[in-house]
Amino acid sequence: MTAAARSGAPEPASGPGAGDSRPRFTIGEVLADLRDEFPDVTISKIRYLEGEDLVHPQRTPSGYRKFSTADTDRLRFVLAAQRDQYLPLRVIKEQLDALDRGETPATLPVRPEVPAPAPVPAAASEQGEPMTAAELAAAADLDDAQLADCVQYGLLSPGADGRFPASALAVARAAGGLARHGIEPRHLRVYRTSAEREAALVEQVVAPVLLARSEDAHTRATEQLRDLGALSAQLHTALLEARLREVLGPDAGV
Repeated sequence: MTAAARSGAPEPASGPGAGDSRPRFTIGEVLADLRDEFPDVTISKIRYLEGEDLVHPQRTPSGYRKFSTADTDRLRFVLAAQRDQYLPLRVIKEQLDALDRGETPATLPVRPEVPAPAPVPAAASEQGEPMTAAELAAAADLDDAQLADCVQYGLLSPGADGRFPASALAVARAAGGLARHGIEPRHLRVYRTSAEREAALVEQVVAPVLLARSEDAHTRATEQLRDLGALSAQLHTALLEARLREVLGPDAGV
């Protein structure tokens, strides 16, 4: 149930900022409203998004924030764009500004349609449960030798108990797809090395923020990491596509 429903207010219309603009909800109520859809959201995150000029709650005379349903809609829009499209906050703000002007942004935060993944054993879940080597190999369509190669060449790292974290599944699936095109795990070390170098570069930017050792600093660092990761991925994709166009010629539709 949304905060609006709990207070007897009408549900907001579709689109960020289209709902009731009367300030009525505390930051805690907004957090409770968003948590079901965005389990990782925190009060510090909401404050951070306000500081980035993405949402504009009103203040009571004593300084407390009061959010409207329109504010909550904007927060939901921002969080969905981050989760579903990995967009940097700068791009999300441009989208919100366009919507505020009555325009339609080029890209809206909707869940992208992707091919159905290979079946995952019931005991394994991308959401959190670790997987055995056999479960991971089956889910990623790798044979035992290919999985062993992924470990040998540093693409995957099992824990002390021999199981793999849920995050390993995306890497294993990508490695499996490339293997079907004849690109074996031993050829993929360049990706690992590149990722490590990019992470080190990003770490240099974020490390000073973490020195504050506060919840707000951790939130700022998390958002910086998210934005820098998205921008790094965009740059990598753009450079790769440019190179592939060169390989295939000027008329290639890459």
